[in-house]
Amino acid sequence: MDHTRPTSRRVLRAAAVGGAVVAVPVLQAPAAQALSGWPTFTHRGVPFRREDLAYNPTDELIFPCIRLVAGRAADPLGRWYLYYSPHNAPGGICMAYGNSLGGPFTEYSANPVVARTWAPHHSVSHVASPHVLWNEANRTFYLYYHGENTTTRLARSADGLNWTYDRAILTTADLPENVTETSYARAFRHAIPGRGNTYIMLFMGNQAGTRKIFLAWSGDQRRWTVQQTPLVSPAGDGATQIANPTFALKNGIPHVIYNSVDAIHVTRVGTDFDQEVHLGVMYEPTTAAPDLGRAAAPSFAQENGVVHMFYEAGARLHGRIARATAAAIPGLSFRT
Repeated sequence: MDHTRPTSRRVLRAAAVGGAVVAVPVLQAPAAQALSGWPTFTHRGVPFRREDLAYNPTDELIFPCIRLVAGRAADPLGRWYLYYSPHNAPGGICMAYGNSLGGPFTEYSANPVVARTWAPHHSVSHVASPHVLWNEANRTFYLYYHGENTTTRLARSADGLNWTYDRAILTTADLPENVTETSYARAFRHAIPGRGNTYIMLFMGNQAGTRKIFLAWSGDQRRWTVQQTPLVSPAGDGATQIANPTFALKNGIPHVIYNSVDAIHVTRVGTDFDQEVHLGVMYEPTTAAPDLGRAAAPSFAQENGVVHMFYEAGARLHGRIARATAAAIPGLSFRT
């Protein structure tokens, strides 16, 4: 893989984060041009206080996923559902609800909606990293989550609250032997030319100690073809680890958004997912609470011309869920 790039790149400090073969050129855009046309997010606080939660087994939260449920679920608790989880054991897939992206959000009284033990399907140390995708065709919510870190799983629901287990959809056995984790997956409705798919999945794979972003594609959200080589590697960001990917289209061109040790980055992957052009940092965390110098695992939604980014803020394994906003930009679509 060609890792040549201009020297005018931004170098980030390196440290560990959260946990069809395609030749991919790796390029680094000049810092001054890196994020032209991308939003500038401003921190807006937290959607709920971690300390006020009834279900808070480890006093740390990760991987928010904000989803519109109004008009989809029958008689929802609120217009928006915000999924999240603790990461440390026992974990647990949780939900809070609200009528506005600006909040307030109220903790669901029956959290966790998915626990680490779900007989006869799994009994693991923890479940975490919820990602929910709405399927309009069959009016079903699909929940992707991991447990253990070697396995990504799928459940289905008509209301976003009560889940039916489907299957394990991704394990380390689907990748080369030196990949030891397959987790933090997000799935999106998007077709790649020539692959006959309807959906893509982006996930973190730990390959020989380096966390990278990998790609899979599917026609039905359940059976996936997994690309054996990474889609995005950390070297182009001057980092050693990246994780927690999500997806955006800018003027119709696919981009992947993810975090390094501290900041949230953007890489253009191209229409055929055969590029790797590292554009730079989209969100630099503040040094004040709750960011405390770290932002990760962004999830996006738009309301009234404003993009809301829900993200994990604070030191790894001590994080909480935070929110930032920016004006919507024509031609830029954060996919959900």
